[in-house]
Amino acid sequence: MLNFSQTDDAKDALQAEHENVIANGQAPGNMKHPLPVTVTVTQDVGTPHTVTSIVKETVFVDSDTTNEVLEKANAAFVVLTRNNDLNDLRETLIQLEDRFNRHYKYPYVFLNNEPFSDEFKEKIQGMVSGECQFGLIPEEHWSYPEYIDQTRAAEARKDMQDRKVIYGGSESYRHMCRYESGFFFRHPLMDQYKWYWRVEPGVKFACEIDYDPFLFMERNNKKYGFTVSIKEYIETIPTLWNTTMDFMDKHKEMIPAANLMGFVTDKNGKYNRCHFWSNFEIGSLDFLRSDQYMAYFDHLDRAGGFFYERWGDAPVHSLGVSMFLNKNEVHWFEDIGYYHGPLWNCPKGEANKKCWCPEDQSVEVKYKTWSCTLDFVALENP
Repeated sequence: MLNFSQTDDAKDALQAEHENVIANGQAPGNMKHPLPVTVTVTQDVGTPHTVTSIVKETVFVDSDTTNEVLEKANAAFVVLTRNNDLNDLRETLIQLEDRFNRHYKYPYVFLNNEPFSDEFKEKIQGMVSGECQFGLIPEEHWSYPEYIDQTRAAEARKDMQDRKVIYGGSESYRHMCRYESGFFFRHPLMDQYKWYWRVEPGVKFACEIDYDPFLFMERNNKKYGFTVSIKEYIETIPTLWNTTMDFMDKHKEMIPAANLMGFVTDKNGKYNRCHFWSNFEIGSLDFLRSDQYMAYFDHLDRAGGFFYERWGDAPVHSLGVSMFLNKNEVHWFEDIGYYHGPLWNCPKGEANKKCWCPEDQSVEVKYKTWSCTLDFVALENP
């Protein structure tokens, strides 16, 4: 089975594809969504205000509270990974522990579609402060449902590989995207939690995080938090927007009037391919477990685009967030310095003094036409 983690060659290919899309752009879908948009997108927004300056409450931690029992949310880090990710994951966890979790000792849930090795478990448990749980993904969550034509799926992979669509030929990558879209939050190890922070092997955390993002989300009625937002490659999702519009047309009663559809559409109501990069997410598990989101995922799953195309979990999560939440329920963590190759989210100004990342490399600064973050900031609050 192919590894769903990025090899060095895959990372190089990803960066090349990113640079190509920055240089040349991609044509978005041209269909309008069937519901009214209640927010306005400003196309040229300039420099945003500091998002964290307008929140209601942030809980800070002092540098000398390592041994104190701090108030915590019912939350966990969730990591989809494999045994051969061990070195990259350890590097990431060292940074995450040092920048944040050594104060709070939040637990970790590690998920794998193959059994974790003893070496993996021992080395991970020895370097983190929180409890570690290691879960095996149920086979029915990482396999083809009975309504998928596997011959058609194989032909689609071959076609996308021939056209050099990124990860177009990968079977395992598709299972991963489907799993992250609709199943990780249903693993039994996640049942006890209300909040999750998604972490991937090899990502970097560049800033001291001197408050609790989980409590911040909980106390400010946030449901979804992100660091990077960009435009998706249309070759991977040619029918995702039409399939989403079909769902919206059939379930108008599920979608609140105050929504975030202005984030995923342009001023003419056409799909703009914007999505929150889901390799970093801090979110509400109750939202993902909701009847609305589950109905949307089931609709997509039946359509088959996870296998007949290459639908990613990032645009799927983002479309779900945009349909069912409003801007006040979504938060840009601009103060969390975060890197997932080849893109940075890096704080600006005073906030950067706690960081080692370069401000001018932040995606919304370096790649303004590819990034969607400033468009998110410019949306009106409901």
